[in-house]
Amino acid sequence: MILGKWWAGKTLAEVTGQTCRAYAASRSTEQAARRELEDLRAAINHHRKEGLCHQIVGVWLPPKAQARERWLTRSEAAALIWSAYRYREVQKGKETDRRTRRHVARFILVALYTGTRSSAVCGAALRPTVGRGYVDLERGVFYRRAQGARETKKRQPPVRLPDRLLAHLRRWERQGIAKGSVVEFNGEPVKSVKKAFGRAAADAGLDGVTPHILRHTAATWGMQNRGDPWELAGLLGMSVEVLLRVYGHHHPDHQADAASAVTARPVRKLSENSVNGNALRGRDLPEKRVIPIKSRQK
Repeated sequence: MILGKWWAGKTLAEVTGQTCRAYAASRSTEQAARRELEDLRAAINHHRKEGLCHQIVGVWLPPKAQARERWLTRSEAAALIWSAYRYREVQKGKETDRRTRRHVARFILVALYTGTRSSAVCGAALRPTVGRGYVDLERGVFYRRAQGARETKKRQPPVRLPDRLLAHLRRWERQGIAKGSVVEFNGEPVKSVKKAFGRAAADAGLDGVTPHILRHTAATWGMQNRGDPWELAGLLGMSVEVLLRVYGHHHPDHQADAASAVTARPVRKLSENSVNGNALRGRDLPEKRVIPIKSRQK
């Protein structure tokens, strides 16, 4: 492990801002360094909680990357699904009848319609299994967190499956396409679709697209369609605050009241002694219009 090799032989006293910055400079990207230094910080904190040291050690971290804005349009999502579904394996320069990426198309549908992380989709079974999440095809609920696993910061609450997706899943099981897992290839569960997904995206003409973009897309589409933030946050397994901060600007009503307040005509307060002896005390009226009075003809 790169982290262990670089810090081998160093003491806690040597974990300083200077050494952390030197480690970050030795890595390929700042974000890779940040993730690894976060692991170092967690290890030090665990060491202290176990009573093996009493010193509080601060770990300097590179700045966090900005949230990704990339998401798929409806047409891009359709192109990606069809690219995976229609693909035929090429052997000796010729297309064969082997459809070796259809499992990727199934993965895309589940990840897109539920906003679930790729690891949870690939790890899901079709019946209760220790150490795995599962899809209840009878009740239409996706239990994303593995049985026996403890809750982490990446929350994975159960999610109700949309009717269209549930119909697909039931058909896949009925046809033997998915025998024991949601995503299978040649009858075996798939641990990762990263490489096959990348090839399907390239064939669809989509650059910079990874499996995680499906989660961003689900959140974006939900906000664009005026989804209730509380329910949408529950579906995605994130807080309402994070949802509004990252995706709130996609909602059609975003800042609508504020924009109306800026463009509305100004109002004035009536004085307490005006209009029939305080009859309209405190009420707001539009700004008074001045209408010129024509002079009388003699």
